[in-house]
Amino acid sequence: MLNRRGFLRFSLGVGAGLVAVPALARVSLPQTGERVLSFYNTHTGEQTRATYWADGEYVASELATLDRLLRDHRSGDIADMDPRLFDILHDLQQLTAAAGVFHVISGYRSPVTNAQLHRRSGGVARNSLHTRGQAIDIRLPGVELRDLHRAALSLRAGGVGYYANSGFIHVDTGRVRAW
Repeated sequence: MLNRRGFLRFSLGVGAGLVAVPALARVSLPQTGERVLSFYNTHTGEQTRATYWADGEYVASELATLDRLLRDHRSGDIADMDPRLFDILHDLQQLTAAAGVFHVISGYRSPVTNAQLHRRSGGVARNSLHTRGQAIDIRLPGVELRDLHRAALSLRAGGVGYYANSGFIHVDTGRVRAW
């Protein structure tokens, strides 16, 4: 649930999203300082807090830590995640005024894992951006799922999927679209 300040920030963000906004409009990310994210992998139980960006550049060692946490938990395969994905998540935290830990349902998926999941479910894309390290399925405790979904849509920074019955949203760095 959003507190009053978070609600106002969110409302302003959504309002800005309704005006003529470029497709890649973003929350204004500082160009100095640090960007920090915390994750909990719901399948492995692993947690991490990473300063993935500091003083104008991505931090390679911290990105590697995130890549490992977001690996395909079925195969153990690790891939380089798109750092822009972390920027989107950072934007989401800023927009919702949430400082919590992202719960990760799915990060990277190997092509073999993705094909298996696709055969079992029509909800898994054949050429999913998960297989390229460009997508993540998450929830953010303390933020209602519908509010997180609306905030992600307002960013217009990539694809956003809403899976209310499964309790997560999908965010990716592909073209702007929603489902």
